Amino acid sequence: MPIPLALVTRFFQLLVNRQFTEAERELERLKQKMQKTEWNRGYFRALYGMFLSRKANGDSYALFSTMDLNNKPALNSYRREFLEHVRNRLHGDFDRGFFSAWADCMRVLSRITVPNNVASPSSKDSAAQEENPETVNPDDQASMEDFLKEETD
Repeated sequence: MPIPLALVTRFFQLLVNRQFTEAERELERLKQKMQKTEWNRGYFRALYGMFLSRKANGDSYALFSTMDLNNKPALNSYRREFLEHVRNRLHGDFDRGFFSAWADCMRVLSRITVPNNVASPSSKDSAAQEENPETVNPDDQASMEDFLKEETD
């Protein structure tokens, strides 16, 4: 039984809209409907990794935090790259399933419109800093030398 694409598409939509409770439910439904194969295990692990990465919202190494979800040409480029890995027979079934999930994600993201307020967490962080005037400037902070001078005086 193949993976239901309607559930996967719904999962990606919930994920980019940061509706984590519903996304987790869809992920559990997907897990129950999947057969126990290496390809499906890789596919599910990619979905679960996407979920954790998007929920953590601050990892600078995560793909979601570095890409613009509204840049359709870039998303299509990512998709082509992931599909090359899916077709590469040097990868095992687990890896091809993993890359297939990412290719599916890029396909869905390139077809939907993501609201700007959820597009990238870095834009939200910079807006929050501009609104909060009490943010500490790193140049105004005391250095370790200043701290030691005060203590010895």
